Amino acid sequence: MSHTADEVAAWMFGEMRDRGMLYQEDAVNYIRTHFGEHFIYVNEKGHASIDKEVKKAFKKLHGGKAAWDRDAFFWGWTSAIKT
Repeated sequence: MSHTADEVAAWMFGEMRDRGMLYQEDAVNYIRTHFGEHFIYVNEKGHASIDKEVKKAFKKLHGGKAAWDRDAFFWGWTSAIKT
């Protein structure tokens, strides 16, 4: 079964909704195992990262209510509102 970037983003959004934050390492490991290696790439700093199309779809889902913490490598809610 072939997955889409939207499906991966929906999983990420569900994790954020349920847990309040999503660590990149956890997301990368889950995505690689459950959705496929093609949604993961190695960025310029040598870290495993999530496909840009997935991140774009994820951003549409959270509508700016989640932010990336560059120091701790996780996404977290910017407000108390969780949809």
